[in-house]
Amino acid sequence: MHATHDPAAAAAPTIGFDDFLAVDIRIGTIVEALPFPEARKPAYKLAIDFGPTIGIRRSSAQITEHYTLEELPGRQVAAVVNFPARQIGPMMSEVLTLGFPDAEGKVVLFSPSVVVPNGGRLF
Repeated sequence: MHATHDPAAAAAPTIGFDDFLAVDIRIGTIVEALPFPEARKPAYKLAIDFGPTIGIRRSSAQITEHYTLEELPGRQVAAVVNFPARQIGPMMSEVLTLGFPDAEGKVVLFSPSVVVPNGGRLF
């Protein structure tokens, strides 16, 4: 998660619909969650299955306040899958896992309320 976790962040500027379509947000299921002690801020290393088209991608997520490693596998999450890979300490983060800040600015994962097929694109 690259942006600030300010729960009262100002609204972003207006964009065109084509700008929205350029951001490829997909649903995936966490298949592995590992500790990430090398991260500057407390985080986990995730492997997320986005289905046959995208496959399994890796991500670093600062979600240690609300989630344990044991409860993450099997959980569906949304992520931006078309950003370039980014070096986070010793790992390459291939997708940006999405979440919202709680009242204290701690990350809460963005997940569907009903299980949907891995790889589905947000619209």
